[in-house]
Amino acid sequence: MATHTTAEPSVGELRFIARLQSSKLPLEYPFGSASTTGGSSSTVEGSDVFVVNGQTRSKFYSSERFIDDHTHCVYRDNDAIHACILLNSQSYEASSGGPFFRDINSNNAGAATNLYFYMNSGHVQTESWRMGLHGPYALSFSRSGIPDGKTMDTSFFADLGVKGYVSASQRGTVTGTATGIASTFEKVLHWYNADAQYWVYASSNGAFTSPAMKPGTYTQVLYQGELKVASSTVTVSAGRATTANIAATSSTRSTIWQIGDWDGTPKDFRNADKQLRMHPSDSRMSSWGPLTYTVGSSTLDSVPMALFKGLNAPLTIKFTLTAAQASGAATLRIGTTLSFAGARPTVSVNSFSGATPPAPTKINSRGVTRGAYRGFGEVYDVAIPTGTLVSGSNTVTIYVASGSSGDMYLAPNVILDAIELFR
Repeated sequence: MATHTTAEPSVGELRFIARLQSSKLPLEYPFGSASTTGGSSSTVEGSDVFVVNGQTRSKFYSSERFIDDHTHCVYRDNDAIHACILLNSQSYEASSGGPFFRDINSNNAGAATNLYFYMNSGHVQTESWRMGLHGPYALSFSRSGIPDGKTMDTSFFADLGVKGYVSASQRGTVTGTATGIASTFEKVLHWYNADAQYWVYASSNGAFTSPAMKPGTYTQVLYQGELKVASSTVTVSAGRATTANIAATSSTRSTIWQIGDWDGTPKDFRNADKQLRMHPSDSRMSSWGPLTYTVGSSTLDSVPMALFKGLNAPLTIKFTLTAAQASGAATLRIGTTLSFAGARPTVSVNSFSGATPPAPTKINSRGVTRGAYRGFGEVYDVAIPTGTLVSGSNTVTIYVASGSSGDMYLAPNVILDAIELFR
């Protein structure tokens, strides 16, 4: 299948839905019951986060990063029948959001088991919708295991006269080497313009070849994990492989201490291992705090992945400096991945209070409560004047600035990437 658009539907999202019998296909793949909401006893938030057998469930908790989303299914396990959405490198070509965007994939709602292909939506939307041909994509029924959408051959579309379809012979590729990223991080390449988007993992030595791309000029981005570390421009021509090496920008700063990895995700911190598949209020979550992290002795689990105003903020960081480390000015850098309701961090360092930064660009969507953590990725630098840091014990306190606070899903909040003190 494929879907051609020239304007966004009035409902504000574009999706294919197969509404299937829940009695026949009750189970969901690959994330199990996290998005199975049938039989719920109550709701936690709005009309789309439910409680089932004491656990929070939502259709949002079926999401997968676009770069990894090739096959998602509903099935029954007694005879291995699977109904699956299959996606190859062209399926998300006209979607928006990039390689790490997520959207709803499946939901056993009781009355029906719904299997989705979301082409676009307003769910934590970070760029404009693209029009044109969305797909190809496929709905597959199988008794022979789970098929791999990544290898799905849709080249026969070239013979069908489908509006907007661009055949392999009319496409080009980008090859090269990505450098400057430590081997402990994934290396991801991303190409995009107003009409199309593509992505690929680089190999361990940084070598990469893009998917077959439509001709045009693209922004080429290199990510360290999910953190943007380099950007350039490349032009793709039909029938050609264009070489475009890319290198991460090197840093000259001298780090005093760092909490978490600069990778564009909150994965190092408390509850990040659960947040994609459950609500922050779920009893399976660890306590959100307020928490205290002591540099040199605390584990990263002492830092919550999200700071909610009036609930678990502030976060307190304690650290000890030598006289040499304490001398002179310094910078405290706080990396965030997503902000809700205009939230942003404010800081005090010992007796010094930093200014409140301007409100970030607003994303008109819930985030942390619906299994999303990726927005615009704001980074906040706080200049710490000479004389603020002292030899011996020091304290940083991180608050959340925004409007009024509320309960766990209404409170303004920021999701953390990393925190670093440097010169």
